[in-house]
Amino acid sequence: MAATRSLFLTAAAVRAVTPWFLAASARPQLHREASSSSPEACEGQVHLTDSCVQRLLEITQGSEFLRLEVEGGGCSGFQYRFSLDTVINPDDRIFEQGGARVVVDSDSLAFVKGAQVDFSQELIRSSFQVLNNPQAEKGCSCGSSFSVKL
Repeated sequence: MAATRSLFLTAAAVRAVTPWFLAASARPQLHREASSSSPEACEGQVHLTDSCVQRLLEITQGSEFLRLEVEGGGCSGFQYRFSLDTVINPDDRIFEQGGARVVVDSDSLAFVKGAQVDFSQELIRSSFQVLNNPQAEKGCSCGSSFSVKL
């Protein structure tokens, strides 16, 4: 077991020092999306508002990006989850605008394609939010959970 643990730590150490561009080139093909004017291309997109781009540029460093995931739960059946991340997985789609990146895994993308990611700053809270989600039928008043159109 000690030998296995040692190999695991060595592999982890190698991943930690491998530059992100080398690690990304060794992965399977990733889908990078950018703004497009054709309606067909926009259907599978996640759009970033200017306030989202501005806030991401303020809070991210280096290879960090905002990850958007959809999980079961919340008061309407599904909920959005945002986190800062640095690891891009093979099934991730990257949406980039003005140097800011939002990454969505393929399972979650089915629930948010065509939506906008916004950053909202209010008197009592500030948060990233999903707006105008064509896949959502209705949501809760706080905007973090939704039900899916059938």
